Amino acid sequence: MEKNVQLTPAYDSILSIQAYQTGKPIEELSREFGIHDVVKLASNENPMGCSPSVTLAITEHLSQLARYPDGSGYYLKQAIADFTDVNVDQITLGNGSNDILDMIARSFVSNKDAIVYSQYAFIVYSMVAKMQGARGIEVPAKRFGHDLDAMRDAVLNNDNVKVVFIANPNNPTGTLLTTDELREFLQAIPEHVLVVIDEAYIEYSPESNNRGLLDEFEQLILVRTFSKAYGLAGLRVGYALCNAEVAAIINRIRQPFNVSRVAQAAAQAALSDQAFIQRVQQTNQEQMQWLAKQFDALGLGFIPSYANFLMVEVGDAKTVNQKLMEQGVIVRPLAGYGLENWLRITVGLPEDNIRLIDTLHSVLV
Repeated sequence: MEKNVQLTPAYDSILSIQAYQTGKPIEELSREFGIHDVVKLASNENPMGCSPSVTLAITEHLSQLARYPDGSGYYLKQAIADFTDVNVDQITLGNGSNDILDMIARSFVSNKDAIVYSQYAFIVYSMVAKMQGARGIEVPAKRFGHDLDAMRDAVLNNDNVKVVFIANPNNPTGTLLTTDELREFLQAIPEHVLVVIDEAYIEYSPESNNRGLLDEFEQLILVRTFSKAYGLAGLRVGYALCNAEVAAIINRIRQPFNVSRVAQAAAQAALSDQAFIQRVQQTNQEQMQWLAKQFDALGLGFIPSYANFLMVEVGDAKTVNQKLMEQGVIVRPLAGYGLENWLRITVGLPEDNIRLIDTLHSVLV
């Protein structure tokens, strides 16, 4: 006898979540169009890969795959502590920075609370609010970036705000807030409201170092990742820096062994090779400038970026994106952000960028 089991999610808001849309994988495009010479510029991955020291570290741990990783992440946390000049008890490790964002929300936000974030900011912020059944307060953007004055007012005018998410540099627009702007914002925010600065792309703008703000504001959390400049997107390693008492709460709900043995070793090796990161920064900057000139020549508007991507206005982005894919070039349409005329394009290596511009030119004419 069949039974109709009525299952409902914990919160109605979960039903309004659209599953996160990742960049189309190279393998999928190859299957779909039979193209084997694919250029992927959709997911802001590092086209230079990772440091050679990372592959060596991974190799050394392959014989230990039957063993659980160090659940405390002792050596990686020590390396991060030394690099960032914080205490080990101020660090939380995550399975990528998304894991950290989720843990923060689960630790401090209930279905009676609210989360503040900006329009055109990382879409995961609104997702974690809905996952918690919390109210998401989206503040209109200012010149495609964060309007900190309006975000401050949103916090002060709503007694139940528990967390503010700020992406800096911002994804997908590439805008950047200065440390002075962030300091002024933090000074105006009540101490019981956590301010999370998501610094996934901070290595591309090293001049914006907000580490010092941790010593000034106990409610501040900095979230970083090894997925972008360090080239470890496939291994998923992120971390948070914050007040030790805040970290202790987040670590209570952290899943055991959430960062694998191989990932820990790789991240530690990646962190030790800052010469590689400097080469990544330089190459990205040079290619960003070249792409900007090409977009100008094509008459395309774009937002100056402080990350490793550019947001470009192309008109009918859905059609342009489809035509680019048909020719083996993967970029990221932004209709999910309400930016129907825009594409986000990762800065690639010179040969990738030449292919992009040549293909884009043929698509637009």
